[in-house]
Amino acid sequence: MKGYRIFLFTAAFFLAASALFYGIHYLIFGDPHHIFIYMLGDFAFLPIEVFIVVIVIERILTRREKQAMLYKLNMVIGAFYSEVGNKLLADLFKYFDNKDEISRNLNITQDWTAKDFKQADAFAYDLKIDLDIRKIDLEGLKKFLSGKRMYLLTLLENPNLLEHDRFTDLLWATTHLDEELEARPSLKDLPAADLEHLTVDIERMYDHLASEWLDYVQHLKAAYPFLFSLVLRTHPFQEKPSAIVA
Repeated sequence: MKGYRIFLFTAAFFLAASALFYGIHYLIFGDPHHIFIYMLGDFAFLPIEVFIVVIVIERILTRREKQAMLYKLNMVIGAFYSEVGNKLLADLFKYFDNKDEISRNLNITQDWTAKDFKQADAFAYDLKIDLDIRKIDLEGLKKFLSGKRMYLLTLLENPNLLEHDRFTDLLWATTHLDEELEARPSLKDLPAADLEHLTVDIERMYDHLASEWLDYVQHLKAAYPFLFSLVLRTHPFQEKPSAIVA
């Protein structure tokens, strides 16, 4: 309510100031015809001015601000993959029975174009994982995620992440899997229904993990070729990942 009063006061002030200056102009020159000619000209230009200032310039500034925000968010995303994501991508991938199919679609190379990334992203966005959860070291996964819990919660507290829905979904999926594993005193001899539930949670997280990873790698290819080079040598979707430059 207070802000509304300030708005009305400001509007009244500027209208009164305009009327005052027009009044002074009339007192000095005594020519209302001249005043109305310029007033009509100003009103005629007003729609163009509104279009240029409000729509064009504001849109340009908003786009630049959003690009700068996403640029900073990519630094946060890169830190996440260095700390958590890369290990999850590699460790879980070993247990998939359809590794060959996933590798064919996600094995990025130096020659990849925007079209290649788009096709891979469409595959990762609806990733189908053939997984026997009984092969996974659930205790090891639980220990790893619990060790990263505070780091993940710190990322979720970052208000800027609201600008990046997909990465936020990835954080929620990862945090949820951590909570599911932590809620079970023991991960041995779980019933089949419970194993199926955990399988869905792992698949959901890996789906988001792979999809967001592709976006991040595409950003590195465009902006940071030296970081992209390391990803090319170490990502798990190739036959023999190695940081050694051959």
